[in-house]
Amino acid sequence: MKVHFQEETLTNILSRLPVRSLLRFKCVSKYLKVLINEPLFRQQHLNHAKNDQNSQKFLFYKKPSLYDIYSISCCPLSLDQQQVGNIRELDWPLNLRPEYCNVYCCCDGLVIIEVCENSIGPCSLLLWNPTTGESIELPSSKFLVKGSFCYGMSFDSTNDDYKILRIPVDWNECIRVPGEILTLKSGSWRKIDKHPRHIQSMLDGIHSLAIIHGAFHWVAMSRNTCFVVSFNISHEVYGDIIPLPEKIWLYNINVGVSELGGMLCAYSNGYYQRKRTFKLWMMKDYGLNESWNEVLSIVDPDIIIASSKYKFANGEVLIWCEHFEGEENSYRTQKRPFSTLLPRGVFQNGFAFTESLISPKLLIT
Repeated sequence: MKVHFQEETLTNILSRLPVRSLLRFKCVSKYLKVLINEPLFRQQHLNHAKNDQNSQKFLFYKKPSLYDIYSISCCPLSLDQQQVGNIRELDWPLNLRPEYCNVYCCCDGLVIIEVCENSIGPCSLLLWNPTTGESIELPSSKFLVKGSFCYGMSFDSTNDDYKILRIPVDWNECIRVPGEILTLKSGSWRKIDKHPRHIQSMLDGIHSLAIIHGAFHWVAMSRNTCFVVSFNISHEVYGDIIPLPEKIWLYNINVGVSELGGMLCAYSNGYYQRKRTFKLWMMKDYGLNESWNEVLSIVDPDIIIASSKYKFANGEVLIWCEHFEGEENSYRTQKRPFSTLLPRGVFQNGFAFTESLISPKLLIT
């Protein structure tokens, strides 16, 4: 017996299904393929996925040994599904077998990833959807600036476009080298104005730019004072600086910011009462300095640097930990190891992302 649905009903049902199921359905009929490929359907599916715990995944990459190639995998972001069998190894974009890899950030199921197949060849900066396997190579900067960068990516709803911001990491360079922004519809990088206070960014390889309240955020300093800088995504202007928690300077070595559960967070790695300690603060009311609240403190002599990655529904925070030489990096919460990610190889970093149908190929015109 044939069952017929109105297109609106069918769309509503399909938009709640996992991406991998929809990719199979596209092979069933031309009608379903056309429907699922519609930009409006892709956006509707993404809106549902953002509120679906089953669509939340964790992307991580590692190198089994010093002389091996990188592997990249994903697993469910759930404390109830911590089984090694839930890890799914992904195919690299463009069938690459990289000897070097760096994942910078994730946005709407898209990942900015840098890969290099050997130590002497050029690296490629890609925009990749790890769920669908689609990828494009991002355009090179015409400014030919060498060095390390931190990246952030967000959707600009005002201009209906995705934007990528990159900020130089090298402290000696960042005073005279401005950041750059790429709007995907234009397909070209352009410089952004320097901050009017001529601040100096405090970033390194473990950090990415935090996106909250329609702005990119990162830690910067001026005249030996550190604070959080914001850069509006739509209007491309700097916002008011946000002071960091006062106590963060009592024991900091490395300081960063992140977004957890829709809140701006700050974290520090250093010594507290002569013990190596990771601390995390959350800003309850955005922009209000008095609302910084310390929510987490972990004492562990084996951790060099840690950074916060994700906040679970029960309030626990997933943390990436870099250990001393000879020990493998790991993931954990304040209460337990994240046992899905057993240390088989050296974990480089990882990011939470939402599985989506968004196609990188359709974003650059």
